[in-house]
Amino acid sequence: MAKLGVNIDHVATVRQARRTYEPDPVWAAVAAQLGGADGITVHLREDRRHIQDRDVRLLREILTVKLNLELACSDEIVGIACQMKPDQATLVPERREEVTTEGGLDVLAHRDKVASAIKKLQAAGIVVSLFLDPDEAQIAAGAALGADAVELHTGKYALGNEKSRPAMLKQLQRGGQAVVKAGLVLHAGHGLNYHNVQPVAAIAGMQELNIGHSIVSRAVFVGMEGAVREMKRLIAGPQP
Repeated sequence: MAKLGVNIDHVATVRQARRTYEPDPVWAAVAAQLGGADGITVHLREDRRHIQDRDVRLLREILTVKLNLELACSDEIVGIACQMKPDQATLVPERREEVTTEGGLDVLAHRDKVASAIKKLQAAGIVVSLFLDPDEAQIAAGAALGADAVELHTGKYALGNEKSRPAMLKQLQRGGQAVVKAGLVLHAGHGLNYHNVQPVAAIAGMQELNIGHSIVSRAVFVGMEGAVREMKRLIAGPQP
């Protein structure tokens, strides 16, 4: 069964709307962990629009599950990651204008920058994952640079309708095969929710799903622990 990484960025988004101290994403992370999360994911953006350095530092100190830090190939943020030493760093593209990450990292266009970030992070003892579209050329390029894992971008699948989604799922399945064949650990995430997660969780070789917005949204009504438990049951699939 794939493990669940809970992204708590949107808890920080609510806090930053008032630039106050609540809701505290660190508290949310603890509740998610109590609900059965296998890891906590946060994205430390260059503009600090939600997660702050303080959040990452405290999470590193208190979590007893995996801490996955999403980051751009920025010298500043890579340097912070090397100091704070999350269990995993996931390299993602980043644009100031975007509301959320819009697609996979273009390793082919930014090979040198990605290679440098991978080298620095791994030298600090951090496992490195690349957030990529299910494109075999991008996956092969990431493997050639020595990445440890690939997180497939599931955004197009998640945004698809009943007619288009089967084709998007096949792309993810082919991408998953390419990741596993390249000897990398297979992850997936972006836009996954309680209605569309099961087919992705069932992809052969899937090891980790990173899900944030839908869990935080559900937590508004049932609490973080309950929201995480519900997602864990869906990922586990039908029980005999």
